[in-house]
Amino acid sequence: MINWAQINTIFLDMDGTLLDLNFDTYFWRKHLPQRYAEKHSLTLTEAQEQLFPRFLSVEGTINWYCLDYWTRELALDIPLLKQEVKHLIDVHPHVTEFLQALREQGKHVVLVTNAHMKSLELKMEQTQLAGHLDTIICAHDFGQPKEAQAFWQQLQHKLPFSTEHTLLIDDSLPVLRSARQYGIGHLLAVQKPDSQAPRKDVEEFEAISSFLEIMPV
Repeated sequence: MINWAQINTIFLDMDGTLLDLNFDTYFWRKHLPQRYAEKHSLTLTEAQEQLFPRFLSVEGTINWYCLDYWTRELALDIPLLKQEVKHLIDVHPHVTEFLQALREQGKHVVLVTNAHMKSLELKMEQTQLAGHLDTIICAHDFGQPKEAQAFWQQLQHKLPFSTEHTLLIDDSLPVLRSARQYGIGHLLAVQKPDSQAPRKDVEEFEAISSFLEIMPV
């Protein structure tokens, strides 16, 4: 699936790719609505009916990923609420071995995430993955999400890379399409970003269900 001799740089998404998306799914669909319901004397269903359209209205923008934005919008301490369920943060199987193998081969291993800095810090603290990465890129530093061409342009300026020799692994189809438009030559989707959900339809992209499938040897 991957000819590693052709790859110098690997861009890896965090949520759903390296980490189980179950934490984020549970937080945004259950835990946050429950806390919102308690604050406003609503049922969980009523809170979800109010919140989900608001989430959808900014999906794919930098605000969707911004914890400070949602703290202001909902008058709830979102980072603190994430701390309440941090025990759900988990690394996908074989991720650590995969990262070690890449670095042993001298590849440049880069985390590229839309996650807000406060969420990124919490997850790195919980997983200790930072030590297995060469560079961590947070989209909020650019003010643009990975869905935008401006993100890749700014990334190229900050961290020059050869599109022809770069691989992106991501669970987001809009992000993969944006990277393809920018010219990144090697793209892989993730079939099961959430361990508690069914396999995802990855449409036109090649995909992996386990990092064992592409482990460098």
